[in-house]
Amino acid sequence: MSETISFDDFLKVDIRVGEVVRAEPYPEARKPAIKLWVDFGPGIGVKKSSAQLTRHYSPEALVGRKVVAVVNFPPRQIGRFMSEVLVLGVPDEEGEVVLLVPERDVPVGGRMF
Repeated sequence: MSETISFDDFLKVDIRVGEVVRAEPYPEARKPAIKLWVDFGPGIGVKKSSAQLTRHYSPEALVGRKVVAVVNFPPRQIGRFMSEVLVLGVPDEEGEVVLLVPERDVPVGGRMF
């Protein structure tokens, strides 16, 4: 378990639902990855992310899917690609990423609480 944080610290993390509108292989990445463009709706818009999802997902299968992401981290350069949000997932038994997704259909831009 990580260090204990305050509830106010938790509130600083802006986690939103977005819809993948574009996805492409990212063969230049050090580890196999997929480039994602995720629409978070009005106010945030479309943001880019690089995610190591190749074991369980293809770019084609990701388009149209809802995902959960941290939208208020600073952008991070991943090779030649600027990642603007952190798409969230958890490891399976082999350490491969499985996406965190809403259980039901919800509007894009919805903030986690």
